[in-house]
Amino acid sequence: MAWYQESFGNDYLIVYKHRDMQGAYHEVKKMIDWLDLPQGAQVLDLCCGMGRHSMALTEFGYEVTGVDLSEVLLNEALKLDETKQVTWLRGDMREVPIERQFDAVVNLFTSFGYFDENEQNEKVIGEVQRLLKKGGRFIIDFLNPVYIQANLVPQSERMEGDLFIREARAIEEGCVRKRIVISQKDTADRHYLEQIKLYDRTAFEAMLEKAGLHIDSVYGGYDGQPYEAETSSRMIFVGHKEG
Repeated sequence: MAWYQESFGNDYLIVYKHRDMQGAYHEVKKMIDWLDLPQGAQVLDLCCGMGRHSMALTEFGYEVTGVDLSEVLLNEALKLDETKQVTWLRGDMREVPIERQFDAVVNLFTSFGYFDENEQNEKVIGEVQRLLKKGGRFIIDFLNPVYIQANLVPQSERMEGDLFIREARAIEEGCVRKRIVISQKDTADRHYLEQIKLYDRTAFEAMLEKAGLHIDSVYGGYDGQPYEAETSSRMIFVGHKEG
């Protein structure tokens, strides 16, 4: 089984429970400026996870569809969406089960680079292109590989209730890998892998251009500062589908 089919389960909710709605709201507030879309625009949140950003997007007046492969995370999103504002769908980001097109597609919080083969990752960008209307806007929020290599924390440990969580990080074979071990009294340790294939700015831009997506701006974070290879923690591509 692929790492992403195992890792986004109930333990993921515990490991990442510090991610909050407030943070998502502030990130989306900045994204609204970048997208520059009217109220009621149709937005696809590709790899929506627990739905934090999808829900925030609805607060700004967009009609939102969220797609994710993880049933566990989608169930969390459904709980969050008490008034059923978002259309939630289960699907693989390489073959999204939607035929219609959107005013914008967003892929946030490093939900890209999950696959070993470049062609598989390129399929995801191909889907972004396919799902966009002509002139439609996109945001792909990726990590900055230069910054990661310089600032990687090799190991960290913490308690979360009665769980002891150890996280080991390394760059191997062109990927950043995080190995998570969750220990709990009287139960066997649980092991997970998370992996992101590293693409630098040049390689990422080449993939986008190959797919017919035009880059308008590259930001280094949600503060809106331009991307700087040495100092930016993120690499956020904002652009549009050529019409």
